[in-house]
Amino acid sequence: MPNKTTNTRLSLYWKCQFIGWGLVSLLWLYIALVRDQFTITQALINYILDVAICIGLTHTYRLVALRSNWNQLGIKKLIRKVVPSILILAVLFMLIMNLKTSVYIYLINDSNTFSINLLVWNPVLITGLRHMSIWVLAYHAYHFYIKEVHTAKTNAQLSVIAKQSQLDNLAAQLNPHFLFNSLNSIKALVFENPKSARRAIDLLSDLLRSSLYEKEHTTISIAEEMALVKDYVELEKLRFEERLNITFDIDHTLENFKIPPLSIQLLVENAIKHGIDKQLEGGTVEISVQKKNDHVVISVKNPGNLSKGKHKGVGLKNLNERLLLQYEGRAEFKVDTPSENRVVATLMIPIEK
Repeated sequence: MPNKTTNTRLSLYWKCQFIGWGLVSLLWLYIALVRDQFTITQALINYILDVAICIGLTHTYRLVALRSNWNQLGIKKLIRKVVPSILILAVLFMLIMNLKTSVYIYLINDSNTFSINLLVWNPVLITGLRHMSIWVLAYHAYHFYIKEVHTAKTNAQLSVIAKQSQLDNLAAQLNPHFLFNSLNSIKALVFENPKSARRAIDLLSDLLRSSLYEKEHTTISIAEEMALVKDYVELEKLRFEERLNITFDIDHTLENFKIPPLSIQLLVENAIKHGIDKQLEGGTVEISVQKKNDHVVISVKNPGNLSKGKHKGVGLKNLNERLLLQYEGRAEFKVDTPSENRVVATLMIPIEK
């Protein structure tokens, strides 16, 4: 078993106790020296006793509060415990201070007024009420703050776990969606062009390998995403041949900008599946990545028309949900038709400051 090291450092609680009551008792030390004409030795002994009395009373309260779990109570129930406790502490403070004063008078002046001084209800009671109230309220306020911070941290951790779980589920849905479409493309080549089919399998293997490696990350660079897109386009061109053309307009200063993985690839995939594939003569897919104001604007244009229904495929639904989760409403995705036989999918991702 490893050797256990003993931590001899004072806890925050004890530091506050010694420093706090030490500073408060300095006023009483000054009064003892100036007003009551104590000697230096007597004043120092009185100072040490004052600190000890205050620490003893408040620490006893702390033990009772911890044993009774008062810090777990609601505000109303806690107040019902705190108010009588402060009164009891104030009375005990007065009695112990009077006892200390009576002992001093008895020992120094040999006076027979010991019991009389002990039971005097003097301004020390007000002092006790004031100081015990401040200490008790500060003690519970600190623990209430710690409790709230702990609750906030726990909720934040649960939120992150839930968000990551949602992202993982969405990614798990997206990868099969991409895989099935790619396998259908390869299936069409198997008998027609076995050599192209082998090349397509190699490309698909590289794509799957890349997507698996990136699964642990919620974002990848545009350069990495574009490498995936180019592999995917080459895979699709084996099937479409001259019917599919691709143009790229990429701002190279944005190559290191991070985006959700497979986001551009998904838009290109939809442009080919719902646009090029339905055009007798095929067409051109235009891919653009530019910076506009404080956003990176990714657009994919293709020939075709939007279906009248509002139904979206699994991939686009997942993309919308991923954007909502990762950017909390600050990213935007839309598909529209600026002109006849023209569809534009636009993705706007905020540039983090």
